Amino acid sequence: MEFAQLLILLCLSVAVWVLAAGDVAAARSPGCANVAWCGDVEVPYPYGLERQCAIHRGFHLNCSTVGGATKLLWNKVEVTKISVKDNKAWTKTYISRQCYNQSTNKMIYDNAWINLTNTPFVVSADDNKVTVLGCNSFAYIRSNDYIFGCMSTCDDTSPKNGSCSGAGCCHANLQRGVRYYKGFFNILYNTTDKKWWTTPCNYVGVIANEAFNFSTTYLNSTMFYDIEGSQKPTVMEWAITQNTCEEAKINKNTPYACVSNHSHCIMNDAGYACKCSSGYEGNPYIIGGCTDIDECLDNVTYPCVGICKNTPGSFTCSCPRGKSMIGSVCVEDKKSTWMAPVVGASIGLVVLVVAITCAYSIRERRKLQCIKQKYFQQHGGLLLFQEMKSQQGVPFKIFSEEELQEATNRFAEQQVIGHGGHGKVYKGLLKSNAEVAVKRCMIIDEQQKKEFAKEMLILSQINHKNIVKLLGCCLEVEVPMLVYEFIPNGTLFHLIHGNHSGHISLDTRVRIAHESAEALVYLHSCASPPIIHGDVKSTNILLNGDFTAKVSDFGASILAPSDESQFVTLVQGTCGYLDPEYMQTCQLTDKSDVYSFGVVLLELLTRKKALNLKASEHEKSLSVVFLDAMKENKLEDILDDEIKNDENVEILEIADLARQCLEMCGVNRPSMKEVADKLDRLRKVLHHPWAHKDPEELDSLLGEFIFGQLRGYQGTENSSITERVSMGVESGR
Repeated sequence: MEFAQLLILLCLSVAVWVLAAGDVAAARSPGCANVAWCGDVEVPYPYGLERQCAIHRGFHLNCSTVGGATKLLWNKVEVTKISVKDNKAWTKTYISRQCYNQSTNKMIYDNAWINLTNTPFVVSADDNKVTVLGCNSFAYIRSNDYIFGCMSTCDDTSPKNGSCSGAGCCHANLQRGVRYYKGFFNILYNTTDKKWWTTPCNYVGVIANEAFNFSTTYLNSTMFYDIEGSQKPTVMEWAITQNTCEEAKINKNTPYACVSNHSHCIMNDAGYACKCSSGYEGNPYIIGGCTDIDECLDNVTYPCVGICKNTPGSFTCSCPRGKSMIGSVCVEDKKSTWMAPVVGASIGLVVLVVAITCAYSIRERRKLQCIKQKYFQQHGGLLLFQEMKSQQGVPFKIFSEEELQEATNRFAEQQVIGHGGHGKVYKGLLKSNAEVAVKRCMIIDEQQKKEFAKEMLILSQINHKNIVKLLGCCLEVEVPMLVYEFIPNGTLFHLIHGNHSGHISLDTRVRIAHESAEALVYLHSCASPPIIHGDVKSTNILLNGDFTAKVSDFGASILAPSDESQFVTLVQGTCGYLDPEYMQTCQLTDKSDVYSFGVVLLELLTRKKALNLKASEHEKSLSVVFLDAMKENKLEDILDDEIKNDENVEILEIADLARQCLEMCGVNRPSMKEVADKLDRLRKVLHHPWAHKDPEELDSLLGEFIFGQLRGYQGTENSSITERVSMGVESGR
């Protein structure tokens, strides 16, 4: 009993010393060896047998002679082994016991405990178990926050050697991070029970798993404690400090311990420690301590049945020539005898396929180039080049197909800005960042193919503010593509019939009509040779930013024929705008453009479409409805509501002009020059200052103006409408 009390006092003094010592960093003496020895026990750094040779006081060990034997001690606790690789130390700690003294009929208690608070150590939960021995024992150890124990009896099952499952012996697992514990017993039988005579002692302690093997002789004698010793093997886990890795790297009080290359910090139950990286071994606490493992020297840990080659931190294993790896074994390669010919043949086949593919690709490319050259010549490309060379300064370019494909994102549907009877129009962006409209035609007749280049050269010389500029063409395709300047504000059709339902003043309508007429006058009278548009309609009149009209789409245009034999052509154009005379005779003349322009005037006056397929048979054609309304004096019924209350005289003038344009016989229609002049005079009337005077004064001035115009039109076809208008003014309408 006195001995047990002495042990308890000794452990208490040790814990107090460790608490006082702390983890104060100390400089390591240059003369300290990386490894010291105490008897046959290796003492590696960070431990040291001298204070100045340990990383701090918690790692200072003593090498002492006790009872004639050399022992390595840590604060009176014997240390039998230290592992830097595992950051563990094997020690011997006391166990607790209670034994029955038959002579005194009393129980003897020895309650051992250990306190590792503020030390580098914790009891390893993986390598130790709480072990209880005895037939009358309900024992446990108590830590700060936990109780670990079990009950060992011999009532139901007889104890067996090597078995520790409750009969004479039992185990309990430890919680991680235990630094303090003490053993306790609960008596299961009273002291008068004769069972105490045959199994007098119970034991409880923390014992290493690998060091304990149960024997039944431990139950009926005291040899487990007296003969084998009161100290039992216990594995401790250690760390440099209780800080985390991040804290350790910035802690100025204790030097960071992981100093070797190829080492890293790890966290265990005690705190932070160091470990060599994978493929390296040694002491990570010493500069240069982690060295490369030569795996080729350890065929057991790193098996390699082939050719082993060591690499930094790893190794490679390959088979000799003629053998292949199957699983982890090199076997004779049965394919090696015929593999070379097969591989050679395979490579040859691949080379042959690549060569054939390349040859085919080159052939197809040349074939495509020949086709492009054929189309280029067929469309008169050489002639066009010669003419452009002879006429210096012609602002016209011959584009390649690749250029236009790149500009239109390979003619993507998202780039389509218009559809027509002759093809689609795509928005494009050239490399010069110039926006263009690319017309991709669908068909072209043989006669047009022959004359195409000549006509393109003539069209390229058209320079009028109200005509969309033709910038160039592409001739190396089956049907040539035309490149125009891009007009951003849509078409007249969209302005009139779009869903925006915005207000369009009479002045704006007349201005657009006049500008469009001027463009057609230029084509008919100023171009050399004259040009017939052939498809005048509201969708072919574009509007720029300030709503200036730009006539476009010469897809149906032809040059005015030099003799009557060239007049006959295929009927083409747009339903609702087609000249009835042209449909009967197949002769396209400048008066055909006049008829189509008359339909555009009707669209501006009525805001109705030229052809309404949903209407009744008699009301499908806007021109038919208009002419009927004029005959029945019901013009107001079809006029756009937005202009009904505007200048009625000007509206009547425009309506009568449209009627003249829609004459069935072409010779009875005015020329585009007469139409443009008429619209110009109406614009001037609308802009004249008297347009803002009160109605009575306006009627008087307007009458004077019309009579003046009448004198200037004596003997012309327009006299009838002038007379009707003058009568309307005099009657006060």
